[in-house]
Amino acid sequence: MRGAKDFFRPKAIGAPEPLREIPFRPSRMIHFFDPSNEKMAAKAPELAQKCDVMLGNLEDAIEIGNKVAAREGLIKIAQSTDFGACQLWTRVNSLDSPWILDDLTRLVGEIGDRLDVIMVPKIEGPWDIHYVDQLLAQLEAKAGLTEPLLVHAILETAQGVTNVEEICGASPRMQGLSFGPADLAASRRMKTTRVGGGHPGYLVRTDPDAEHPDAPRITAQQDPWHYTLARMVDACASHGILPYYGPFGDIRDLVACEDQFRAAFLLGCVGAWSLHPAQIDVARKVFSPEIDEVLWAKHVIEEMGDGSGCVMIDGKMQDDATVKQCRVMVSYAKLIASGDAEYAEAYGFSASDLAS
Repeated sequence: MRGAKDFFRPKAIGAPEPLREIPFRPSRMIHFFDPSNEKMAAKAPELAQKCDVMLGNLEDAIEIGNKVAAREGLIKIAQSTDFGACQLWTRVNSLDSPWILDDLTRLVGEIGDRLDVIMVPKIEGPWDIHYVDQLLAQLEAKAGLTEPLLVHAILETAQGVTNVEEICGASPRMQGLSFGPADLAASRRMKTTRVGGGHPGYLVRTDPDAEHPDAPRITAQQDPWHYTLARMVDACASHGILPYYGPFGDIRDLVACEDQFRAAFLLGCVGAWSLHPAQIDVARKVFSPEIDEVLWAKHVIEEMGDGSGCVMIDGKMQDDATVKQCRVMVSYAKLIASGDAEYAEAYGFSASDLAS
């Protein structure tokens, strides 16, 4: 077993020193685009002005014949585009594919200084992260990079869910996890063809009325992903990395998309994927704390003083546990406001507030 002191030593001679804490940058939406699609590539600079993260996709949704073109397109876009405050991520091909070595070798060697995060799909256990960790260290050393690239894993197999805690703690590079419902459904042999969201067959029904057995019985659709999301959030929190909801496949149903994103946000996720420009504003809205909630949290913190004891505010009891919740809300709101002037004003944060 690798010793604790060795965990933060570079895994290759000349590689940058691993980070001891993952920096949090707003990443409410991870907007996917196909770098082999000239129309999408042309819109990248414009969309970067609206997004926290732009992700050049090389894996699923890219036809086999376009794999190389997507990689070359991403390199060209990264070299020629000023993304400003928007982060640039990529999703490489899976570790069992014939493209992964060239993906990592070319991207790290040619645009490693422009990439923030490398998303790796279908991670099944810590051994997958160890492989990527070692290879990235070697490529970073060869490219002369001074900052380590971060790794983001997609949780989309039953084995991955089983090993989620070990995956989160496998490397100092781990930035976060995304929930991948479609591949996970196939891995579990779930009987759904939807990409995220609920299912009308996954429901609960009230008991029959004893006096009127034929009367209609109320049903409520349930969330088949709640267990996995909650477990993923706990694993990420325990290792100091960030959880994300993945894709919502019904592009036209923005109402259900917003509901699914909000459920993930309330559980602790910090962002979600956007597969279409219409979902960008949904993610921005949902993963920015509600203004009234932030203002209330600020009020509670002011009233609680040092955070100890117990006070009544508007008929509601507040104690050390509730003030901790409020501090989480305000801290997260400050991070969002630091890159979003509209929310900074709405939350009532001054420049000095954001600097503290």
